[in-house]
Amino acid sequence: MELTEKQFRLTKRRIEILHELGLFSAEDVLSYYPFRYEILSCSPFEEWQIKDKVHFEGEVVSSVRSWRHGKITTSSFEVSAFDRILKITIFNRPWAKNLTLNQIITIQGVYMGSNKVTAMSYDTKPLSEHDAVTPVYSTKADIRQQTIRDSVRRVYEAMENEILDEVPEELIRRYRLLRKRDALYKIHFPETPKDVSLAVRTLKYEEFLRFFTAVQMVRDEERNGIIKMPRIFDMEKVRKLAAALPYDLTRDQKTALEEICADMSSTRPMYRLVQGDVGCGKTAVACLAMYAAALSGRQSALLAPTEILARQHKASIDAILKGTGIRCEALYAGLSAPEKRRILEEIESGTLKIVVGTHSLIQETVKFQDLGLVVADEQQRFGVEQRKALREKGNQTDFLLMSATPIPRTLAATIFGDMDVSTIETMPAGRKDPQTVYIGENSFRKVLDEVKDLLAQGRQLYIICAAVDQSEDYDARNVYDTAEAIRKLFPQYQTGVLHGRMSSEEKQNVMNDFAEGRTRILVSTTVVEVGMNVVNATGMIIYDADRFGLSQLHQLRGRIQRGSVQGKCWLLSGSRDEKTIERLNVLVGSNNGFEISYQDLRLRGPGDILGTRQSGLPDLILGNVAEDTAMIDQARKDAARIWNERDNPDYAALLSSVRIRNEKNIMYAD
Repeated sequence: MELTEKQFRLTKRRIEILHELGLFSAEDVLSYYPFRYEILSCSPFEEWQIKDKVHFEGEVVSSVRSWRHGKITTSSFEVSAFDRILKITIFNRPWAKNLTLNQIITIQGVYMGSNKVTAMSYDTKPLSEHDAVTPVYSTKADIRQQTIRDSVRRVYEAMENEILDEVPEELIRRYRLLRKRDALYKIHFPETPKDVSLAVRTLKYEEFLRFFTAVQMVRDEERNGIIKMPRIFDMEKVRKLAAALPYDLTRDQKTALEEICADMSSTRPMYRLVQGDVGCGKTAVACLAMYAAALSGRQSALLAPTEILARQHKASIDAILKGTGIRCEALYAGLSAPEKRRILEEIESGTLKIVVGTHSLIQETVKFQDLGLVVADEQQRFGVEQRKALREKGNQTDFLLMSATPIPRTLAATIFGDMDVSTIETMPAGRKDPQTVYIGENSFRKVLDEVKDLLAQGRQLYIICAAVDQSEDYDARNVYDTAEAIRKLFPQYQTGVLHGRMSSEEKQNVMNDFAEGRTRILVSTTVVEVGMNVVNATGMIIYDADRFGLSQLHQLRGRIQRGSVQGKCWLLSGSRDEKTIERLNVLVGSNNGFEISYQDLRLRGPGDILGTRQSGLPDLILGNVAEDTAMIDQARKDAARIWNERDNPDYAALLSSVRIRNEKNIMYAD
């Protein structure tokens, strides 16, 4: 339900603030859960240890002194508490100067020893009037916690009698769950920590049950009871071509190929994901699958996210299929009109069995005679509707997706529950890992000589920035200022700039210049994460590395180990946060994509990492697929039973909610 001033007793400005937080409906507001809680715990002064978080009441006994240093305002004053005088310091609270002598205030802060406290916050309410548990919401600059809390309360009070249980009654009773209305109340307005844990348990289970019910629904609609004609081909020919490659397939590659070919030979349309780390050989497996499709007389289409990657795939496929008589062409915007017309005619006539392309493949002008297999590379880059549009160009089409964000086998069935999953974990023999160095400042001056040597040897360098241009709201190195500085530092080398706001043609020209060696240094946002296979680029500098997820950083550094020369990645971060430093050091110590993605899932959840929004499945807010394994297993079983008995009226509310959410998610897929 859309937020309105009258119904929810919200001012126009308050609605604008909620919109700034990405909250546009009552449901959005009620599911905007606190990310932590402040527990009012008042220990006597004698028990305080240095660095302890403390909460206490005191009387102001000195005037407030304030001074400014750069952007930081510091205020200090003294209070009487616990029969002693405590010196209080607080930052960026210029209004603290309004405190008056003998005023009673409640302070929350950190004890620094020697009767000194660094305050995080204070207010003028006596300690006895404070809530025992206070929710803390994720917010933006200038949006106060109290504003969010008050808005959530108003929306809850307006909706309280309309909040229905989606979890079936039998499951609420079996697992002793709260009613949805009570769970939402306790998560937003808890009186005790137990209220929070009961609410989280209920809402988390509901999320997982919805998720797995959606998986069942999507899976059923994807397959839709279709019986296809099996692809008839000589599997020995496929194995013979694999054996003739100049390298041996790994055990996992062979297993994945056998699983794919078995799917293609079955009477059920294939909907399979091949996942594996950067450089594990997914493309070779996909090529052999397309060869099998060609042997059966069917056409294949490989959808790639960029023109450069499409051309690289064509080169790889040509090398594998050399001598088989089966041709591959690449279709993309940069082709001449006569060349494009020729390829389109060969696709329509069926004489061309394999075509690789970007979004060009989805256009109406592309007509296949008999499309039997669709392969989507970097599957999270394409929305549901894009993948569906290509698959519908064929009849009873098999579908193969490839992802270089690998998930441990035990979790893959959860996250990709609507697909069959093949995992390539073993890496090709002799493959080098990029070397990663963490630098505890946002500058590469400490390794400048190494960078100079790399460029002097004729190698190329990526420099990754988190922002496109300067912004007051986003304090990070940006592409344009960085490129200007790099040109001054290295005037002898051509420096290019690449980011997502450029037109497709501009991006393509920049990537072509780098791929062909005209540009030696490329300053870019994360758009190079996929689609760049420049063997000569062996160095990468990543500014503000703490702003990226581990899986994304792992993907980025995969760009610099495409050949036999040792690649080197420098992670720059000025963060002093211990958890951030620990997180970045995971990359220094490991090149195992499965281990890295597990840590990312544990820390950040699947939505950010895998683009699950684009799968048509709901995102998880409270649930953590890496940690809530027991609840996940039970919710999966419950969802399967509910779907098998979906005519039961007790399940109507859940199924209706899931169907509406699925349609909404697919509608907004990128």
